Amino acid sequence: MADTRDEPRDEPSGLHDGTGIEETHDVASETPEDARALSEMTAGEGQAVQFEEGFTGRTIMGALFVTFVMLPGGLYLALVAGQGLGAAAEWVTIILFSEIARRSFVPLKRQEIYLIFLMASSLTAVGGHGLAGGPFGQKIWDAYFVSSSAAKAFGLAGDVPTWVVPQETSPGIQNRTFFHPDWRLPIFLLVTYNLLGLLNSFGLGYLLFRVTSDVERLPFPMAPVAAGGATALAEAGSKEESWRWRVFSIGAMVGIIFGFFYLFIPVFTGVVLLAPIQLIPIPFLDLVQNTETFLPGAAIGIDLNLGAVLSGFVIPYPVVVGNFVATVLSQFFAAPVLQRAGYFPDWHPGMTSIYTQTVTGLNFWMSLGIGTSLAIGIIGLGSVFSGVMQARRQNAGREREARRRGLGEPPPGRGDIPVWVAAAMWFVTTICFVGITHWLVPGFPLWIVILFAFVYSPLISYVSARLIGLTGRGIGIPYIKEAVVITSGYRGLDIWFADIGMRDYSGVAQNFREVELTGTKFTSYLKMQVFLVPLILVSSFMFWGFFWHTNVIPSAQFPYAQQYWPRESTTQAIWMTANQGAESPFLKAIKPQVIYAGGALAFFTYGATVMFKIPVLYYYGFIGGIGGMPHGAFPQVFGALLSRYYFSKRLGVENWMKYTPVLLAGFYCGMGLIGMAGIALALIVKVTNFLPF
Repeated sequence: MADTRDEPRDEPSGLHDGTGIEETHDVASETPEDARALSEMTAGEGQAVQFEEGFTGRTIMGALFVTFVMLPGGLYLALVAGQGLGAAAEWVTIILFSEIARRSFVPLKRQEIYLIFLMASSLTAVGGHGLAGGPFGQKIWDAYFVSSSAAKAFGLAGDVPTWVVPQETSPGIQNRTFFHPDWRLPIFLLVTYNLLGLLNSFGLGYLLFRVTSDVERLPFPMAPVAAGGATALAEAGSKEESWRWRVFSIGAMVGIIFGFFYLFIPVFTGVVLLAPIQLIPIPFLDLVQNTETFLPGAAIGIDLNLGAVLSGFVIPYPVVVGNFVATVLSQFFAAPVLQRAGYFPDWHPGMTSIYTQTVTGLNFWMSLGIGTSLAIGIIGLGSVFSGVMQARRQNAGREREARRRGLGEPPPGRGDIPVWVAAAMWFVTTICFVGITHWLVPGFPLWIVILFAFVYSPLISYVSARLIGLTGRGIGIPYIKEAVVITSGYRGLDIWFADIGMRDYSGVAQNFREVELTGTKFTSYLKMQVFLVPLILVSSFMFWGFFWHTNVIPSAQFPYAQQYWPRESTTQAIWMTANQGAESPFLKAIKPQVIYAGGALAFFTYGATVMFKIPVLYYYGFIGGIGGMPHGAFPQVFGALLSRYYFSKRLGVENWMKYTPVLLAGFYCGMGLIGMAGIALALIVKVTNFLPF
């Protein structure tokens, strides 16, 4: 009999975004009650859930390890290459602590593994503008924006309120330090918002969970994926599944070798030399000046990061192909035609791909994108609500019984808090948010802030939570804030930086469902959040303050930020002029007929997709790629084709789909480790530069 011990026998979990291939859940094919039972059996393997404490000394040590070992590396990588450590932080931390625990004959519990996973992913997440390392990265962005050429060109630099960031002439900006009185109010507000946000999200998120999960008994089809991820990571840490170790090790070695040339050399040489040596261009190879004669107005380039190829193994094939087709049609065919037709008046030869994309976006693609986004929102609302109504008709009796039963008593030992406490947490903190906004922006209509905070936010959160509970996908309505600010008649710039009460906590309801499926007490989840918020604030302040003080951000040492931040600051500045009246650069850039054309294009392609029974993922990939740069699309489609037509046939489709998430995690782990080695040496050099001897 053949030895099959190393063959994969279970589906690896996706662990949130991008690390697994999921099939669309059809709400019409089964009742929510059936799906609920299936999800519970999938996560708990048919056993009754036993709730245990997950917030222990070992989870605290794991969080501290990620904070002081992984966080600075992730921050640096995000500025250099536009990517954080991603799954590497979770895998390395959990495998390390699992190995220590196994050798101590006290293995990590699933509850501990899940909380370590949550904390690691929260600490190393990459947000807008390629920022990682916690909330103080946003302050670095604000400091850049207030002195950026875009803010000055549109007359905004002097109007950015000092409660957001000190003025450009402030010593706190000139000397690149947070230790200045001008930073007191911005930092106070940042800390206050984070602390209030913790209580606000926990309160409303818990109420949403009680209604959608305990009362309506919705299945939350994606929750077992993340819950099962804790078990998968436990197996990887304890080496119970040797194939995982082999695949993970292969990916890690590939990441180390590639990362040495891609990250280590430029990171280290960027400190010891005047400019970093880039053997592989970061973040991409710009080809516009080679193609501008026969492809005018096209932003042409290619991303040479091997991670983009490997991501093509994991991202669903229809999404990759649809995105590739859209970007190629946009840049290789549509852009030259539009340029010759006069739609790109601000483009001229000699521009880089970033500036080409910026000016052509303002001239055309931004308006087209607004139209397609609005159409996608309408299509999403219609399709999802159609499925919800069908499910409700099938289960009308069960829902009446649920309403009659009410919230009822939660399962014993789950660690629930009283409902009135959760409601009070949300209500009081929401009042605080409204009060702070009115204090900072007294001229903006208070009733709009109250309406969004107390009506819109809980309503959209419930609707989206219910959709996540039924289909695994929430919903968002694009450009709501922009539309409200423009139509409110308020002319101040400060409203763009203020919180007007728009929040969607539907994801928190799913988090509670994941916590429940892993058998983790809710009190453990709350303790973790209370511990994590100040930890993130303190560590973010320390590391961002250090990196900013030692070098200008962006600069040549941070290639991703140097390339992308000017483009993003221009886009932000354009949007912030939207409420400045008829002479607003935003209103001049917006072309209603192009918006209508974008909406018509989205509706037409969706209709064609339905008519010809094309998988809908092709449609979403295509619409998402319209007007985009093809830099990442080329390596991704190469990886997708290689995966589909070589590896899947050689290793088997089922086995290959199980291997790819672990392979990608290993690759980013290797990239992260070699990048952190270069960062460690760079930091030593930076520190010694400040010594007096």
